[in-house]
Amino acid sequence: MNITLRQLNAFINVAETGSFTRASDKMHLTQSAVSGLIKELESNLEVLLFDRTTRQLSLSVVGYHLLPQARRVLNEMTLFENEASSLTSLAQGKVKLAVSQFAASSMPAVIAQFAKQYPNINVTLLDCSAEHVLQHIENIEVDLGVGVELAEVEEDDNLSADLLYELPFCVVVPEEHRLANFAEVTWSDLLGEPLITLNGPFIDHVTLELTEDIALQIKNAPYKVNFMSTALEMTRQGFGVTLCLPYMPEVIDWVSANKLVLKPLSEPVKLRKFYIYQRSSRALSPASMTFKDFLQRYFEDYFTELSQLHLLPS
Repeated sequence: MNITLRQLNAFINVAETGSFTRASDKMHLTQSAVSGLIKELESNLEVLLFDRTTRQLSLSVVGYHLLPQARRVLNEMTLFENEASSLTSLAQGKVKLAVSQFAASSMPAVIAQFAKQYPNINVTLLDCSAEHVLQHIENIEVDLGVGVELAEVEEDDNLSADLLYELPFCVVVPEEHRLANFAEVTWSDLLGEPLITLNGPFIDHVTLELTEDIALQIKNAPYKVNFMSTALEMTRQGFGVTLCLPYMPEVIDWVSANKLVLKPLSEPVKLRKFYIYQRSSRALSPASMTFKDFLQRYFEDYFTELSQLHLLPS
């Protein structure tokens, strides 16, 4: 059975107008073309849809019962076309995003900027651990994930990763601190300083490739907190100095407004990479693709600004 939408449309128009002539005018087809479509449909169904006489054309009993079904099919198709058109033109859409700790801190500002350009695309945010970002993508609970580099991605053909940005580790100190006037701050310059660090895997990534003395000092820092905002406030209050990633313009603005100084660390320059993750076998919706492109442009512009502030390694 090979029923087409043109055949159903002809059936509905002939039934509603009661005439092949009027139906052909409405469909902008010849009368013979409309008649041909009805004959094809009747042949496919192996039924007569109309009772024909020399003076009158009327629905058969079968045609009477099938007409509502034909209308329903065409209505559903119209809804399908409208929905597809809306999504393709970005008139509406939804994006589900999973983000890890540092990415979660930066995303609200990004989403707010995105909403100004695309007010009809709804972006929902799920903050979680870095490992759970991949899990949510695997389970198709989200469209995109943003988080730190993870070795598991290289071993999983179902996941793909695009580099979003990489950030240098920096130190934040009060304006009056001795390191604030250093042209360049090295990791060894932190020896003897009271440190404020973050709990969790942050420490492990910080201490990789550092000399044993500074690595031990970081691991044994007197202050360990869960949020960067807490670490920055403690630095402002004089508890010590903190390690930081300049992950958002708001961080730099807050540091400057509160008489703190942000200095990139060298010898060695240590970078933390962040990626956009998605499921390889699943095509992104137009809305998700648009958000991904926006995200990449947003951070590209931000890192141009960081370079001008000499906060990125040359």
